[in-house]
Amino acid sequence: MIRLDEETPEDWWEVEALYDLCFAPGREALSSYRLRDGVPPVRDLCLVARNEHGALAAVIRYWPVRIGDKPALLLGPIAVHPTHQGEGLGALVMMESLALAGPLGWERVMLVGDAPYYGRFGFSRLEGVEMPPPTNPDRVLGLALHPGAWDGVSGRVEKAR
Repeated sequence: MIRLDEETPEDWWEVEALYDLCFAPGREALSSYRLRDGVPPVRDLCLVARNEHGALAAVIRYWPVRIGDKPALLLGPIAVHPTHQGEGLGALVMMESLALAGPLGWERVMLVGDAPYYGRFGFSRLEGVEMPPPTNPDRVLGLALHPGAWDGVSGRVEKAR
């Protein structure tokens, strides 16, 4: 059985260790990390999934960003422990956190990722939204949490102010 909870400060080291396990060394050099540096995550949406033994099985984090004068959520990183991959935990933490985002007042979510994977959750390529380089524009994806939330939104993605 999997238990979902909001990430707490006490979870930080364990979450970081899972990210280190799941991602290549140097992950913090990616452009998305520059948008996170010095900005607190959106705690209400950062979730941890623990198995029946209390071991960390999956995590997801969100960060506030701006595109022009419009706020957005930057999803990621999301990670699933190798011993739990293939169990649908990535989808679980994503769907649960996205379900929380709209009622909390967020209108749009973006990420940098593979369109075939994230497309099944409703994400599609964002035209005119520019991540800091070097980011492949084909991997900049968005999801509207409310109809039309991405209409007219374009420009460079920047740290939340």
